[in-house]
Amino acid sequence: MVTDQLSEVLDLIEVRGQMTGGFAAEGPWVSRGEIDAPLKFVAMASGRARLSTDAGGPVDLEPGDVAILNNRSWLEVTGGAGDGPRRELLPEPGLPSPSLRGTGDVVMGGRIDLNPAGEALVLQALPPVGHVRASATAAPGLHAALGRLLDEVTADRLGSAFAIRQYAQLLVLEVLRAYIDQAELPPGRLRALTDERLRPALALMHADPGRPWGLDELARAAAMSRTSFAERFRTVAGIPPLTYLARWRMLLAQRALRDRDVRVGSLATRLGYASESAFSTAFKRETGESPSHYRHRTHESPGRRSWPDLGLGGGRYWD
Repeated sequence: MVTDQLSEVLDLIEVRGQMTGGFAAEGPWVSRGEIDAPLKFVAMASGRARLSTDAGGPVDLEPGDVAILNNRSWLEVTGGAGDGPRRELLPEPGLPSPSLRGTGDVVMGGRIDLNPAGEALVLQALPPVGHVRASATAAPGLHAALGRLLDEVTADRLGSAFAIRQYAQLLVLEVLRAYIDQAELPPGRLRALTDERLRPALALMHADPGRPWGLDELARAAAMSRTSFAERFRTVAGIPPLTYLARWRMLLAQRALRDRDVRVGSLATRLGYASESAFSTAFKRETGESPSHYRHRTHESPGRRSWPDLGLGGGRYWD
């Protein structure tokens, strides 16, 4: 069985897709506002629209398309046909919402929440505005996922809030799959995970991160010379193989410290460190804090990350 390394990474960085609102409109319309989420998405459930942001030129959205907005501060979406002034709209807060059962343009918005490690990984890999086209051959499931989500959003059935959360997660997965397939990713972890030649070496590091892997072993797994493997890995991942391994260990350590009360010494041994002191030094170098402080902060701090229920802040914010 081939290890699904992308799923493993998405789980570690705690990707959470959350729908926040939407609207249905006929005739000329415009919706604009500020954005206070690092990673936002706008989905064109039906109809067509034009999206502009502080990143520059407009993006034309077709039925089933999704735009991912990376660290943008505002957006404007326009659509509809006909004479007369454009009607200004704001996304309706709160889902499910039968009012989104429209026959014209239907727009839904949401955000993608990540832990700090995820923000460093995903935001670096995405452009200011990523346009994922439902018509692309790389996105066979995107339009279907959006349709299922819209069905739950508008039906107001028993358990619909739970279903919306699950379908929002699947929509985010389809968006990331399609974007990875249709775009040239910059050097980084996501690009490395899609590289067929590096996959055998990555599988070894992911399966047994505590082993003291050497460059020769990893190169043999990839059926490459030591020099060719090191050069390709740095080109694709942006870092050397053993640096990748060290950072992968730190992601695993952060999850272990967040999810359960493990002994730091035992964790250090499992991840291949000669001593608790060596592990603590590496952890602090990567995260800026000691393992014990990280565990205390993520377990006890009032600001600990949570995944709130569906809802839209209202006012002038698209979030």
